[in-house]
Amino acid sequence: MTGTDTAPAQPVEPGKPAPAPGHDEEPSRWNQAVREIMSGPVVISILAVVLALIVGAVLIAVTDPEVQRTAGYFFARPGDTFSAIWSSVSNAYVSMFQGAIYNFRRPTFSAGIRPLTETLAFATPLIVSGLGVALAFRVGLFNIGGQGQILIAAAAAAWVGFSFDLPPVLHLVLAVIAGIVGGAVWAGIVGLLKARTGAHEVIVTIMLNYIAFYLISYMLRTKGLLQAPGSNNPKAPAIHPNAVFPPLFGEQYNLTWAFVLVIVATVFVWWLINRSSLGFRLRAVGENPNAARVAGINVKNIYVYAMLIAGGLIGITGASQALGVFPQGISSGVDAGLGFDAITV
Repeated sequence: MTGTDTAPAQPVEPGKPAPAPGHDEEPSRWNQAVREIMSGPVVISILAVVLALIVGAVLIAVTDPEVQRTAGYFFARPGDTFSAIWSSVSNAYVSMFQGAIYNFRRPTFSAGIRPLTETLAFATPLIVSGLGVALAFRVGLFNIGGQGQILIAAAAAAWVGFSFDLPPVLHLVLAVIAGIVGGAVWAGIVGLLKARTGAHEVIVTIMLNYIAFYLISYMLRTKGLLQAPGSNNPKAPAIHPNAVFPPLFGEQYNLTWAFVLVIVATVFVWWLINRSSLGFRLRAVGENPNAARVAGINVKNIYVYAMLIAGGLIGITGASQALGVFPQGISSGVDAGLGFDAITV
């Protein structure tokens, strides 16, 4: 065989097309598994956190006065600059860990773990509000009405919370359900207008935010509605103790059973989107409403369902605010900006 000869072609199995010239064979199962893992949500989330820490470290370093001072003679003594960078970044992240996760300077474990409970308590309304915004987004809807939905939900939950005297568990459950229903109804208005008239959900939700704010403000200033008896302040009465979210790990922590409710809601949303027939229709409409309509899916109904569920999820935020964060009585600022913060979540 000379140098110009080529190797004989490999036989092709009957019925199997020959590989196209210049194309490699299909990747192995190992490569496919690695590719799927690296493109999975867990790895992406971890990489996002790592990237955020790196960007934060850069910002901390360039704005630190000691780093700026040592950078003036960097070429003469570069070790001073690197030492200042390490000191500023490490001190900042150690302080962040102690303030958000665990403070190892505390004498006891119960005191040291308090920052983590505060972090979880702070994250509780953000998680479920973010779920409401994300679910609507999966259907192609921009739910900017979190503020109004939280206000209506908080008012409904608070009214049930202070108007009745029921057994502990029953009272809390009914108050939470009232909040979920209040948020769902307020968001359902958006879905109904979107389905029946084609009104853009962004405009409608923003308008309903103002309506909800002024409506709740009026009710808090009006005797016989939400205003506390014998008070001239725009504030609702205190929630009955039986309707208040109990602490999850004791009175020394602010974390309540609302966190458990939010975890349950998170699992429910995962099941709804990935395992239910309604979730399949929600995703189909979000991917391509025209194709979903051709496939026989009622797109208008899906818009209504999506906003009802999204509003119900955000209603949990309103209920947790009224029954857990402000049990002494809600005001018009009970939403605390969570409706808009949820968009970034």
